[in-house]
Formats: sequence, structure tokens, C-alpha cells
Amino acid sequence: MPRPVPIDPIDPIDPIDPIDRALIAATQAGLPLVPAPWRVLGEPLGLSEAQVLARFIAMRESGLLRRVGAVPNHYALGWRANGMTVWDVDDAEAGRLGERVGALAFVSHCYLRPRAPGWPYNLFAMVHARSRELAAPQIDQIRALLGHACRAHDVLWSTRILKKTGLRLSAPGRSHHV
Repeated sequence: MPRPVPIDPIDPIDPIDPIDRALIAATQAGLPLVPAPWRVLGEPLGLSEAQVLARFIAMRESGLLRRVGAVPNHYALGWRANGMTVWDVDDAEAGRLGERVGALAFVSHCYLRPRAPGWPYNLFAMVHARSRELAAPQIDQIRALLGHACRAHDVLWSTRILKKTGLRLSAPGRSHHV
């Protein structure tokens, strides 16, 4: 078995266990495409396949990770109408209604955000379809769900991917700024 990579003790400013951080860093670009990815991930850390899998399960159960899964390239699959719908929703109803919008199967991201000067929108929901025409019923469904609490909305259509990744953790003690 290879020698384990030395890992720094837990940093009080960075509460992620150093071994868990190393496992997250090793999988940020995806799992190794080999028959036993958990074993391959554990080898440089001196961990068995079972220990690696147990750590991922514990990270999932603690809420540190939401899930581990395949991420399809929706553009390659022909889903080219990607629109961030923005909604001006009554603040008293936004949380409750936002939960309902976020539960729609065709919404991939849903956020409440503060309004800004000149920007009345506080609810954001991402929709995807093969065309804008096919996205229209999805947007109509959100509009119907929001009902009278919705005062206005718009759709910000993606025109080009400039960068697309999930959150990437930096090394401990290093800034997350570019």
C-alpha cells in the first residue's frame, strides 16, 4: 500500500476534516472512471475502499455533501434553452412559494435573493428545455403557481457558456477569490 499523504490537523477557521477535504478535492472534477473508484481515491491517503465510502456516507449524512452523482451535459443532450426566470414576488409569500417552485421537477436551481436598486426581482428559478417554445409552458406553470403574489417576471436566457463548474474548494488557508 502506498505511504499516506501527510494531512494537516483541523484548522479552526476551516472546519472540514483534512481527510474529507482531500477526498472532496480529489473528486471535484469527477470520480475516477475505473472499476473501483473508492479504492483509487483511498490509496494516496492510506485509506481502504470501505473507509473512503464510509467517509462519503458520513459527509452526506452530516449535510456537508448533498449528493455524489453523474452530471449530464444538457447542451450535448440538446437542451439548449436555459433560462433563469426572475420573479417579483410579494416578500410575505416568497419563502413559501419559492419552496413550491423549487419542488417542480423541471426547475434545477431556485433561490431567494435580496432586491437591488432598479432590480425588483427576489425569486430566481432556472429552467431547461430543448427550445424556448418548449420552455414556455414551464414558465407559465411557475407563473400560475405564484398567482397574485407575482407582480412581474422576466427570463434571462443563456447565450453562451463562459464557465460551468460546481463549487471548488481551495486549499486550506487560501482565499476562494480568483
